[in-house]
Amino acid sequence: MNTTTSKDPLDARDRPARLTVGVVGAGRVGPALAASLQLAGHRPVAVSGVSDASVRRAAALLPDVPLVTPAEVLARADLVLLTVPDDALPGLVEGLAETGAVRPGQLIVHTSGRYGTKVLDPARRAGALPLALHPAMTFTGSSVDVQRLAGCSFGVTAPVELRLAAEALVIEMGGEPEWIAEESRPLYHAALALGANHLVTLVAEAMELLTKAGVTAPDRMLGPLLGAALDNALRSGDAALTGPVARGDAGTVAAHIGELRAHAPEMVAGYIAMARATADRALAHGMLKAELAEDLLGVLADGGRTAGPGGTEGAGPGEAR
Repeated sequence: MNTTTSKDPLDARDRPARLTVGVVGAGRVGPALAASLQLAGHRPVAVSGVSDASVRRAAALLPDVPLVTPAEVLARADLVLLTVPDDALPGLVEGLAETGAVRPGQLIVHTSGRYGTKVLDPARRAGALPLALHPAMTFTGSSVDVQRLAGCSFGVTAPVELRLAAEALVIEMGGEPEWIAEESRPLYHAALALGANHLVTLVAEAMELLTKAGVTAPDRMLGPLLGAALDNALRSGDAALTGPVARGDAGTVAAHIGELRAHAPEMVAGYIAMARATADRALAHGMLKAELAEDLLGVLADGGRTAGPGGTEGAGPGEAR
C-alpha cells in the first residue's frame, strides 16, 4: 500500500504532474508560494496584481512572468492560487465562475485561513478541483518568505479524492500538511491570529514602554527573554507561566497599571485583559494560590487603583521566586 508522509520522499504516483501556475492577487503570499512551486519544477505563467507594491513583488519573486488580468491568469494556468484578502475571496470566486473563466479539471487553490473548500463551490460547479492550503506563516513579501516555507505547517482542507494531491503540493513547497475539517477552519484561523498577530502587538508595546523607560536597545533586551518565553511555552504550556500575575503579586500589578495610566493609558485595557487571562490559567493549573488570587483579581477589577496588601514590588519577569 502506498503511503505518503512529510518525512518520506514522494512516490511518483502521488506527485502531481508538472503544472503551469497562476497567481490571482500578488500580495505577500501568492508570489512566494508560486516561487516555491517553481523550485519544485512547476512553471509560473501568469500573475495578476493592481497596486505598485504588488507589481514590485511579482517582478522580484517571479521575474519574466507576465502581469495579466485575473481571467487571463485562469486561461493560462493549470493551478491557480487565489491569494486575496479573506473578505474579497467569495466575490472573486463567484465572479470568475460566472464569467466562465474557470475550466473543468483546473486546480483552484485559495490560501485563506478562514475558509475551507466550501467558498470554492462556484468554481467546483464549473468543474474545478478545489483546495484550501493555508501556510501558517507570516510573510514579508520578499525572497526570505520562500526559505521560511521549509518546515512550515499548512492548514489543509480538501475533498477526499484530492487529499493526496493537496499533500503533495504542500510537501513540494517544503511544508508540513495539517488536515483541518471544513467546520473547524474559523477556529483554526482564530487560534493563529490570537498567537501571531497579537504577539506582534504585545512585542511592539513592550518595546515602546522600554524606550520610554530609557532603554536604548529594547529589541536586544527583549530578544533573549521573549525567545526563552516562547520556547518554554511551546514545550511546557501553562507550566511556563511566570511573573507577578502568576505569583499573585497584587501590589506589583497595581504598580504596573499605575505606571501605564501615567505613561501609556491606551495600553491599560490590554494589560488588564491579559493579566486576567493569565490569572485564570495560573489559578486553574494550581500555580496561583487562591488566597493570593483574590487580592490580585480585586486589583484587576478596579483597574489597579488600589494596591494589594503591602504594595511591594515583586521579582522581575525573568526572575524565579
